[in-house]
Order: sequence, then C-alpha cells, then structure tokens
Amino acid sequence: MIVDYHMHLREPEGRYSADRAEEYVAQARRAAVDEIGFSEHVYHFRQTEALWDIPWMLERCTDDLDDYVSAVLEAKGRGLPVKLGLEVDFFPGIERALADLLEPYPWDYLLGSVHFVDGFAVDQEPGLVHRIPVGEAWRRYFVWLRDAARSGLFDCLSHPDLIKFFGMRASDEERHYLYIETADAIEAAGVCVEVSTNGLYKPVGELYPDRDLLAACCERRVPITLASDAHEPAHVGRDLDRAVALAREVGYETVTVFEGRGHRQEPLG
Repeated sequence: MIVDYHMHLREPEGRYSADRAEEYVAQARRAAVDEIGFSEHVYHFRQTEALWDIPWMLERCTDDLDDYVSAVLEAKGRGLPVKLGLEVDFFPGIERALADLLEPYPWDYLLGSVHFVDGFAVDQEPGLVHRIPVGEAWRRYFVWLRDAARSGLFDCLSHPDLIKFFGMRASDEERHYLYIETADAIEAAGVCVEVSTNGLYKPVGELYPDRDLLAACCERRVPITLASDAHEPAHVGRDLDRAVALAREVGYETVTVFEGRGHRQEPLG
C-alpha cells in the first residue's frame, strides 16, 4: 500500500472544499497512491491564535478550522480515499491548551512538527542554524523533537530532521548520538515518523529523514508513513518511489494506515 499523509488543502484565498479535495485524489490515482491525508497547518486557523507568540504565525491565523474539517468530511462522505489530519507545531508549555482545542474534532491523525525553536525559525532564513553554532542548533532542535514525541499530542512526526533544511550539519559524531537518543525517545513514545520527499525540493536536496536516522528508527521498530508535503494537487505522490526505496533499503516492509487516531500496518508498496 502507498499512502501520502502530508498535504495542504488550503487555496491561496483561504478556502477549503471537497471539490478541491477531489483534485488531490485525482492526482493520487495518477501517481498510484492508494490513500491520502490532508494535514493543513494549524497556524492558519483563528481558533488557535491565542496559542502563539510568533508574529509570522499570528499573521496567518485567518481561516476557520470548522470550514477545513467540514470540507474533508464532505470529501469522505463522497467516498473519496481521504483522511482528516492536521500539521501541528510543537511548543513546550501549550500542550494542554492545544489538546483541549483539538479534542472535539474527528481527526484520523495529527502530525507533530518543529518549525521554530526558542523563537528562531528552523526552515526560514535567517534561521536557527544562522543564529547560533550549527551543532548547538541541531542539539536544540532534536531536544524539541523528542519533547514533541513525548507530549502525547501526535501520531506521527513530520520531516523529522528538518534542521538540515539549509544543508548545514552538525558533525558526524554529534549527529550519531542525536539520532540514537531521538530514535529511542520516538520508540518509547509509540509514535511514527514520516519519510518525506519534500526535502528534495529544498536547499538540502534530500529526503527527510536521512538514512542513518531512519535506520535507527527501523532498528527500534518505529512505524513510518509516507509524505509529499504537497501544497497543490500536482505534487501529490511526488517522488514517493524514492521514499519507498529508502524505507526498504533500511529494512521497512510495512507502512502505517491511520483511522480515528488508531493505526494499523499494511505491506509497503
């Protein structure tokens, strides 16, 4: 089975519709993807505005979360192979408020992302790696990622080594220990990691995560999902064959399928 559980339904004007979802499904079929999941950015919704103190996020709290959820549920009602997800930024200290806000909705899964650390962006320039020494930036990022895994908020961690976005890396030794510590934490938390092709189109030019981190997760039997991080229908399923190849290379034989915050394993590919 091939899934693509990371994509964004939002149109530029902030609209969400089942008709738009059908465009994503049509491309998924062309790309031989069996099931897709929408996971819009949590900061687009005004219901979450009180949670953030980052101006970049606050400027984007313009949409209605109920409109998004209704659009995906309508697509489900049409019999389309779609799941309702959300990409949720992790910040320490807001876990309870965030859980309470999201609890009423019928999510199939929640993705946990770390886009900001100590107020600095991870994937915007100038970013965390430009503000502090690169090794320290990597250490702080993975501390936050481990805390996200342990928070109990998420079913899956998206683009788990996003800190490599600009191609600036900690030393081999530093990365080795960060990967081991992080894979241990993810295993203990019982969450998944996604294998994302989006990094191929970023400055780093690589899949997320890199082979060593994914191998460490596989050794600990951490489940995986697949992701294109599509922001338009044409990108659904983009390069997922490369994500599948990397997953198989390190030893994965199954992929995670979500439903109602539960999950099961299906043969990969």
